[in-house]
Amino acid sequence: MTSKVAMVTGAGSGVGRAVTLAFLKDDYKVVLAGRRQDALAETIQLSGAPSDQALAVPTDVTDPKSVRALFDAAKARFGRLDVLFNNAGVSAPGVPLEELTFEQWKAVVDTNLTGPFLCTQEAFRIMKDQDPQGGRIINNGSISAHVPRPNSAPYTATKHAITGLTRSTSLDGRKYNIACGQVDIGNAATDMASKMAKGVPQADGSIKPEPLMDAAHVASTVLMMAGLPLDANVQFVTVMATNMPFIGRG
Repeated sequence: MTSKVAMVTGAGSGVGRAVTLAFLKDDYKVVLAGRRQDALAETIQLSGAPSDQALAVPTDVTDPKSVRALFDAAKARFGRLDVLFNNAGVSAPGVPLEELTFEQWKAVVDTNLTGPFLCTQEAFRIMKDQDPQGGRIINNGSISAHVPRPNSAPYTATKHAITGLTRSTSLDGRKYNIACGQVDIGNAATDMASKMAKGVPQADGSIKPEPLMDAAHVASTVLMMAGLPLDANVQFVTVMATNMPFIGRG
């Protein structure tokens, strides 16, 4: 194959945009998924990639029909899928657990956990039937897949669950030559994390600023994982701002 095909969810901003740009620069064909067509188009424009190298598909990853349409469009355009980066995610307001609404909880679970499951399921259906068989799925975990921040129950719960999905996908994918790994990210400089530089709650109740790192470092990590042959896998990797409060958090 002269060019692999990758799909990135949440490709319109943040880590998803950085990873998409890295894939396009490395000559992957890329399917961009996200809620907003204009944001996806902006990512493609920033890349400078030719129109036949990228496909933007507005998608709601919480909706099975929308996800199925995304993968149908990818297969129709490029014929196969080699890499899926399950990246789309949201967080809930940082309020005390007892004040969180059911709707806020459900929105995070639907996007951060059900969405990656639905995308993984559709990726399996394509990857197991294509020739050559197989592919790679990379899940966006988080430092929160290991330890929580204050008032983050929905986000933390879903990111812990993503680790379980990664392990199950790795096991169930073996017979189809599908590899699955997880990148756990700490304080990438995105719109979602920008508030950390100004100060965020710590486990001791204080408010302190935290260091950030360029999201390009996440992109290079994902690109390295994606570039491995399918008989090798990075199961879990953590890429984080060196001095952020993770080692020693709490």
